[in-house]
Amino acid sequence: MEKAYLDALRDICENGVDREGRNGATRAKFAIQLRHDFKDGFPALTTKKLAFKAVKSELLWFLEGANDDNRLKELNGSERTIWTANAEAEYWTPKAEYPGHLGRIYGVQWRKWRRPDGTEVDQIARVIDKIRNDPTDRRLVVSAWNPGELEEMALPPCHMMFQFFVAGDELSLHMVQRSCDMFLGVPFNIASYALLLSMVAQVTGKKPKELVLTLNDAHIYHDHFETVKEQLTREPLPLCSLRLNPEVKDIDSFTMDDIELVNYESHPAIKAAMAV
Repeated sequence: MEKAYLDALRDICENGVDREGRNGATRAKFAIQLRHDFKDGFPALTTKKLAFKAVKSELLWFLEGANDDNRLKELNGSERTIWTANAEAEYWTPKAEYPGHLGRIYGVQWRKWRRPDGTEVDQIARVIDKIRNDPTDRRLVVSAWNPGELEEMALPPCHMMFQFFVAGDELSLHMVQRSCDMFLGVPFNIASYALLLSMVAQVTGKKPKELVLTLNDAHIYHDHFETVKEQLTREPLPLCSLRLNPEVKDIDSFTMDDIELVNYESHPAIKAAMAV
């Protein structure tokens, strides 16, 4: 997947369309697909260092159904997270119930989707039950895009929905992303959904097979052009592997210490500002 990702960066730089967006000028292409087979390793990109601690803390936070940036800071052991700027954004703070409150974002939609009658749907629990008991069901879908609650979110979901596919003892996942910050966000998203697939595979007795990402508005911010050029000069290194605590059989029981990358090597980090 790393080669395909780098090819996509290069293609956007060379052939993308320049547009002025909500939070800055971008160069973009529409509907790029990346695929990764887990027989090749875990897709943590190597041409710049991946902040894997942030990846796993955010995913565990989503799986808790959480929407409090203070809880994410606790998981990550940091004073600021990738969500802090959204929690502090001028357009959102009048709606926030308390400092750090982010509204009905990803984790809430995944675990507490509201029905019209006020009851809730735990989409994650339901899809895991289906994988175990009705694996050929074509409704193994989790959606974060809830049009009726977009105004109740500090940030509408970029990675909108994902679907699982079971083939024998193998499990695959396809995620669709509406807005894709190719330099900063997408490497994070790749690792996050690879981790989610691996965790769900473990608790359902499957093996992770293939991760597929469809990146719709795939863009590079003009401010990131020089950092992208630097990344494109680097050769990918061998992929690492993922270790999950094999004793964990329940999606809600994973902790930070249960998840680690093994033999991860990368080029140095490349700093760039995140657009909010």
